[in-house]
Amino acid sequence: MGKKRVIPKNEEKEEGAKTGSSGSSASSSEARARAKMMRGIAYVQATYNNTIITISDEKGNALAQSSAGALGFSGAKKATPFAASRVAEAVIEKIRKSGMQEILVRVSGVGSGRDSAVRSLANHGLNIVSIKDTTPQPHNGPRSKKVRRV
Repeated sequence: MGKKRVIPKNEEKEEGAKTGSSGSSASSSEARARAKMMRGIAYVQATYNNTIITISDEKGNALAQSSAGALGFSGAKKATPFAASRVAEAVIEKIRKSGMQEILVRVSGVGSGRDSAVRSLANHGLNIVSIKDTTPQPHNGPRSKKVRRV
């Protein structure tokens, strides 16, 4: 592995001038992190066992994600409405720097944390543009039993 070289800030500027590159790769990632995004998408997955909220930009790139299990809730407490509201608070704190103001909410699952997660997102200063239920639904059902022969 060896030692890592620590470059003082003065030398870093001189070295960038020598090589001809201005460090565009580092500055572009910083610019993307600091870019103000006005609108995003919040995916709420509320199952019987857990509640997971992911916030992404309009292109679908995830910005922040949290779940009830990641916050320390365990067992049956992960699927409660209280845990879902705490998860929403944690995700909002993570995206606070990006300046997001409007979100489109996509709710999936049948857990008890669905409504409280959406309410918590609205109560913490985000304007909800639309709410869409994306819970998968069976459209043909399971295969029927074979006919009994006597």
